[in-house]
Amino acid sequence: MLSGVRIVEICGLGPGPFCAMHLADLGADVIAVERPVSAEQAGRHQVINRGKRTVAVDLKSAAGRDTVLKLCEEGDALIEGMRPGVMERLGLGPDVLRARNPRLVYGRMTGWGQTGPLAQAAGHDNNYISLSGALYYTGAEGEAPISPITAIGDIGGGALYLAIGILAGIMKARQTGQGTVVDAAIVDGSAHLLSLLLASKEKGLVTGARGENVHDGSHFFSTYRCKDGEYVTVGALEPQFYALLLRKLELDPTEFPQWERQRWPVMRARFAAIFAGRTRAEWCERLEGSDACFGPVLSPEEAATHPHMQARGVYFERDGRLEANPAPRFDGIALRAGDVPARGQHTAEVLAALERNAAAAWRPR
Repeated sequence: MLSGVRIVEICGLGPGPFCAMHLADLGADVIAVERPVSAEQAGRHQVINRGKRTVAVDLKSAAGRDTVLKLCEEGDALIEGMRPGVMERLGLGPDVLRARNPRLVYGRMTGWGQTGPLAQAAGHDNNYISLSGALYYTGAEGEAPISPITAIGDIGGGALYLAIGILAGIMKARQTGQGTVVDAAIVDGSAHLLSLLLASKEKGLVTGARGENVHDGSHFFSTYRCKDGEYVTVGALEPQFYALLLRKLELDPTEFPQWERQRWPVMRARFAAIFAGRTRAEWCERLEGSDACFGPVLSPEEAATHPHMQARGVYFERDGRLEANPAPRFDGIALRAGDVPARGQHTAEVLAALERNAAAAWRPR
């Protein structure tokens, strides 16, 4: 889908590499610029580099900087995840690169953003989403919020917003001949992810206090422990789905009025006792595939073997490791996951092409 789109990635940690992998999954030609490492480390394969070509150069050297400059002359976008100011100190800031290629989209991935009082502070996923408000509703009443590792911050609020920003910038560049600088901050993106939740406040689904809302306080939208210690989820929000859930649980609707909030704790305890009476597999047999809005809580390894996930080919194994296939699908067809290169595998190939000319480094896909 992105054939002909050329991305230079200055490799870092977390969301930047994921964004570049996602674009590679979608067909972009991504050249990942990595630090030189020992021979042992150079032989390692990282799933986050699948579909990319990798080049190992020292950005603190004139030769390393020249490599990036030449690649960007013919590139559509660059991805970097350094602290604000680091790329400028390396001589690879937006002004320098866009002077060589005005069409270049310069994608900057950080937690706090390029500006603001915290811009230079260290941080991680949970810090960013705690500040943005995105962590607040992730725990039960009286319990500490639990950070959904990388999902809300690094990936949801970071990598995917950067990908959208880069693609929007490329569209602008193709229309106007001018690129742009994309400031993708996890605090910005994870706050934007709350838009649906904030809208739900108007409907009374979110009241403002943890443990009092539909998703964290009700009995009909919750997670329950089963007899075997495994867990299942129910999310019967709509009245017709809730009525079906009660029928499946063999409960009297008059004893379980859905929207009597003061009774939610009691009804939730009753639901917990009921779900504790059967194993997860038994609940799957009874509820899965119905409109009761049900799902088992599976590990990624278990999910890979589930009939629905297998039918869609969501996961696959390669070299003894589990991977998720590219998403989304186009015209109902799943894209093929690219090969996973060794670190620096394409250094000689790309540098030799650059010696000829910058355009030669970008192969047609």
